[in-house]
Amino acid sequence: MSGLVCLDMDRVLVDHFSTWQFVYDRLGINNDESFNLYNQGLLDEWDWIKLDIALIKNSWRDQHDSEITDADLRSCMEGMPMMKNYRLLIQTLLDEGHHIAIVSGGLQQTARDIACLFPSKKKWQRRWGGIDRHTAARIAQGYDTRLHVFTNGWTTDSGQSDSTCMVQDYGRYQVQMDGKGALVRMLCRRLNVDSTRVVAVGDSAGDIGMFKEAAHAICFNPLDERPLPYADDVIREKDLSLVLASCQDFFSSI
Repeated sequence: MSGLVCLDMDRVLVDHFSTWQFVYDRLGINNDESFNLYNQGLLDEWDWIKLDIALIKNSWRDQHDSEITDADLRSCMEGMPMMKNYRLLIQTLLDEGHHIAIVSGGLQQTARDIACLFPSKKKWQRRWGGIDRHTAARIAQGYDTRLHVFTNGWTTDSGQSDSTCMVQDYGRYQVQMDGKGALVRMLCRRLNVDSTRVVAVGDSAGDIGMFKEAAHAICFNPLDERPLPYADDVIREKDLSLVLASCQDFFSSI
C-alpha cells in the first residue's frame, strides 16, 4: 500500500541554509531588514516575500544596469549544493510505490529541477502540485514529474518561465510558514493516502505543522530545538540515506 513522504527542501534536500540565501550570497546582499521586521510581527509572509523580491531586483539593477529576467534569476541558482543521497532517497521511495511531495517555502526553481529528475511517463500538463512547462522541456524532455511540488518564489509577467520574461514585483506565495499541515491533508485526500501512512521530513519550527499531520515525523539536520518534541526520529548526520532507512523501517512496521 502506498504511503506519502513530504520533504522540506532547504537544509533537507538542499545542503545550504536556504535557496533564498544562496541567491543573496550570489548577489552579495542580505535580507536582514525584512527578516527582522517579520520576526517583530511587523510584516506578514507575503509582504516579506515581496520585499525580498524587491531586494533581488534592485541589486540586479544596480549591478547590471538592467531589469532581471526569469533566466537571470534562475542563473543565480545554478550550482545549488545538494544534500548527500537526495536522489537515492527519492528514487528508492518512488520505486517502492510511495508518493513524494516537496513542501517548502524555498525558491521554486530548485524544487522543479529536483522534480524533473524523476519524470513520469505522461507528457507535461498543468496540474495542482505540478511543475512549469519550461522546466519540463529543459530537463525532462517535456514529461511531467512523478513528484508533487509546493514552493514559494517569484512570478513573471507572462506567468511562464522563459529567458525573455521579466520578474514581477510580487512573489509566488504557495506555502505558508505555518500552513504545511494543510497541504499534507489535501495531498492525502487527493492521493487517497491514509494518514497512518504519512511521513514528514523537515528541519525547523516551520515544519511542525507537517509533523503533526504525519504518522512518522523525521527531524533531519535540525536548525534548532523547537521541532524536536514533535519528531519521532532525529537525524543529525547530513546523509539522506539515513532518512531513507527511517522511512523504510516505518513502512515495514505498519
